Amino acid sequence: MSQLDRHDVLLLSELQRDSRQTVQQLAAAAGLSATPAWKRVKEMESAGIIRGYTALVDREKVGLTLAVLAEVNLTRHNEDDVRRFEQAVAASPQIVSCYATTGQADYVLKVLVPDIKSYEAFLHETAFKLPGVTHVRSSVVLKEVKAETRLPLEGGPATPRPRRPRSA
Repeated sequence: MSQLDRHDVLLLSELQRDSRQTVQQLAAAAGLSATPAWKRVKEMESAGIIRGYTALVDREKVGLTLAVLAEVNLTRHNEDDVRRFEQAVAASPQIVSCYATTGQADYVLKVLVPDIKSYEAFLHETAFKLPGVTHVRSSVVLKEVKAETRLPLEGGPATPRPRRPRSA
Protein backbone atom coordinates (compact mmCIF):
# COMPACT_ATOMS: atom_id res chain seq x y z
CA MET A 1 0.00 0.00 0.00
CA SER A 2 1.86 3.06 -1.18
CA GLN A 3 -0.89 5.57 -1.88
CA LEU A 4 -3.90 6.69 0.10
CA ASP A 5 -7.30 7.59 -1.26
CA ARG A 6 -9.91 9.77 0.45
CA HIS A 7 -11.43 6.81 2.33
CA ASP A 8 -8.01 5.92 3.78
CA VAL A 9 -7.45 9.55 4.82
CA LEU A 10 -10.89 9.66 6.46
CA LEU A 11 -10.20 6.41 8.32
CA LEU A 12 -6.82 7.69 9.52
CA SER A 13 -8.32 11.02 10.60
CA GLU A 14 -11.02 9.25 12.58
CA LEU A 15 -8.54 6.88 14.20
CA GLN A 16 -6.36 9.85 15.19
CA ARG A 17 -9.39 11.58 16.68
CA ASP A 18 -10.50 8.48 18.64
CA SER A 19 -8.87 5.09 18.11
CA ARG A 20 -11.40 3.36 20.36
CA GLN A 21 -14.20 3.62 17.78
CA THR A 22 -15.85 0.48 16.52
CA VAL A 23 -15.34 -0.67 12.94
CA GLN A 24 -18.95 0.34 12.26
CA GLN A 25 -18.31 3.89 13.51
CA LEU A 26 -15.13 4.18 11.43
CA ALA A 27 -16.88 2.80 8.36
CA ALA A 28 -19.76 5.27 8.69
CA ALA A 29 -17.35 8.21 9.03
CA ALA A 30 -15.42 7.10 5.93
CA GLY A 31 -18.49 6.31 3.83
CA LEU A 32 -17.76 2.59 3.67
CA SER A 33 -19.32 -0.61 4.91
CA ALA A 34 -17.68 -2.39 7.84
CA THR A 35 -15.71 -5.10 6.00
CA PRO A 36 -13.91 -2.81 3.52
CA ALA A 37 -13.16 -0.33 6.34
CA TRP A 38 -11.71 -3.11 8.51
CA LYS A 39 -9.61 -4.43 5.57
CA ARG A 40 -8.24 -0.95 4.85
CA VAL A 41 -7.27 -0.44 8.49
CA LYS A 42 -5.55 -3.85 8.57
CA GLU A 43 -3.68 -3.03 5.31
CA MET A 44 -2.51 0.30 6.78
CA GLU A 45 -1.35 -1.51 9.93
CA SER A 46 0.55 -4.10 7.85
CA ALA A 47 2.13 -1.36 5.70
CA GLY A 48 3.32 0.51 8.82
CA ILE A 49 1.18 3.57 8.09
CA ILE A 50 -0.58 2.89 11.39
CA ARG A 51 2.29 2.22 13.79
CA GLY A 52 0.20 1.51 16.89
CA TYR A 53 -2.50 2.73 19.24
CA THR A 54 -1.98 4.61 22.47
CA ALA A 55 -3.63 6.62 25.25
CA LEU A 56 -2.92 10.34 25.51
CA VAL A 57 -1.84 11.13 29.08
CA ASP A 58 -1.90 14.62 30.59
CA ARG A 59 1.75 15.04 31.56
CA GLU A 60 1.06 17.58 34.31
CA LYS A 61 -1.54 15.35 35.98
CA VAL A 62 1.09 12.60 36.27
CA GLY A 63 3.69 14.94 37.77
CA LEU A 64 5.74 15.85 34.68
CA THR A 65 5.21 19.59 35.12
CA LEU A 66 8.44 20.82 33.54
CA ALA A 67 9.05 20.62 29.80
CA VAL A 68 12.43 21.70 28.45
CA LEU A 69 13.66 22.02 24.87
CA ALA A 70 17.37 21.24 24.86
CA GLU A 71 19.57 22.11 21.90
CA VAL A 72 22.52 19.72 21.73
CA ASN A 73 25.77 19.93 19.78
CA LEU A 74 28.13 17.01 19.19
CA THR A 75 31.92 17.03 19.03
CA ARG A 76 32.15 14.90 15.90
CA HIS A 77 29.59 13.79 13.35
CA ASN A 78 31.05 10.47 12.32
CA GLU A 79 28.69 7.54 11.90
CA ASP A 80 29.72 5.71 15.08
CA ASP A 81 29.39 8.76 17.38
CA VAL A 82 26.01 9.70 15.92
CA ARG A 83 24.72 6.12 16.26
CA ARG A 84 25.90 5.90 19.90
CA PHE A 85 24.35 9.30 20.72
CA GLU A 86 21.02 8.36 19.14
CA GLN A 87 20.95 4.97 20.92
CA ALA A 88 21.60 6.68 24.26
CA VAL A 89 18.83 9.21 23.57
CA ALA A 90 16.42 6.39 22.71
CA ALA A 91 17.24 4.71 26.05
CA SER A 92 16.50 7.84 28.13
CA PRO A 93 12.84 7.92 29.25
CA GLN A 94 12.92 11.65 30.08
CA ILE A 95 13.68 12.47 26.44
CA VAL A 96 10.31 12.16 24.71
CA SER A 97 11.31 13.67 21.35
CA CYS A 98 14.61 14.03 19.52
CA TYR A 99 15.10 15.79 16.21
CA ALA A 100 18.28 16.00 14.14
CA THR A 101 18.25 19.58 12.90
CA THR A 102 19.94 22.14 10.71
CA GLY A 103 20.99 25.48 12.16
CA GLN A 104 22.79 26.16 15.44
CA ALA A 105 22.03 22.82 17.12
CA ASP A 106 22.74 19.33 15.88
CA TYR A 107 19.75 17.96 17.81
CA VAL A 108 16.74 19.36 19.65
CA LEU A 109 15.41 17.25 22.51
CA LYS A 110 12.11 17.58 24.35
CA VAL A 111 12.65 16.57 27.97
CA LEU A 112 9.86 16.03 30.52
CA VAL A 113 10.63 15.99 34.25
CA PRO A 114 8.80 16.84 37.49
CA ASP A 115 10.70 20.05 38.34
CA ILE A 116 13.83 22.13 37.80
CA LYS A 117 15.88 20.09 40.30
CA SER A 118 15.01 16.96 38.33
CA TYR A 119 16.12 18.69 35.14
CA GLU A 120 19.42 19.67 36.73
CA ALA A 121 19.91 16.03 37.75
CA PHE A 122 18.99 14.93 34.21
CA LEU A 123 21.64 17.31 32.79
CA HIS A 124 24.41 15.98 35.03
CA GLU A 125 23.44 12.31 35.08
CA THR A 126 22.24 11.91 31.49
CA ALA A 127 22.60 14.79 29.01
CA PHE A 128 26.22 15.69 29.71
CA LYS A 129 27.13 12.00 29.61
CA LEU A 130 25.53 11.34 26.21
CA PRO A 131 28.21 10.22 23.73
CA GLY A 132 29.90 13.13 21.94
CA VAL A 133 27.93 15.98 23.58
CA THR A 134 29.87 19.25 23.76
CA HIS A 135 27.10 21.74 24.43
CA VAL A 136 23.53 21.76 25.77
CA ARG A 137 21.42 24.93 25.58
CA SER A 138 18.14 24.66 27.52
CA SER A 139 14.88 26.55 27.05
CA VAL A 140 12.23 25.99 29.72
CA VAL A 141 8.71 25.83 28.30
CA LEU A 142 6.58 28.46 30.04
CA LYS A 143 3.30 27.47 28.39
CA GLU A 144 2.38 24.81 25.88
CA VAL A 145 0.33 26.72 23.31
CA LYS A 146 -0.22 23.70 21.07
CA ALA A 147 0.84 20.09 21.43
CA GLU A 148 -1.00 18.17 18.73
CA THR A 149 -0.47 14.48 18.13
CA ARG A 150 -2.72 14.25 15.07
CA LEU A 151 -1.17 14.59 11.64
CA PRO A 152 -2.86 17.18 9.35
CA LEU A 153 -4.26 14.67 6.86
CA GLU A 154 -7.64 16.18 6.11
CA GLY A 155 -6.34 19.41 4.60
CA GLY A 156 -3.67 17.74 2.48
CA PRO A 157 -4.10 16.16 -0.92
CA ALA A 158 -5.19 12.55 -0.94
CA THR A 159 -3.08 10.57 -3.36
CA PRO A 160 -5.22 8.24 -5.46
CA ARG A 161 -4.57 4.60 -4.78
CA PRO A 162 -4.51 2.27 -7.77
CA ARG A 163 -7.76 0.40 -8.17
CA ARG A 164 -7.75 -3.28 -7.39
CA PRO A 165 -8.97 -5.57 -10.11
CA ARG A 166 -12.51 -6.75 -9.49
CA SER A 167 -13.09 -10.41 -9.05
CA ALA A 168 -15.89 -11.93 -11.07
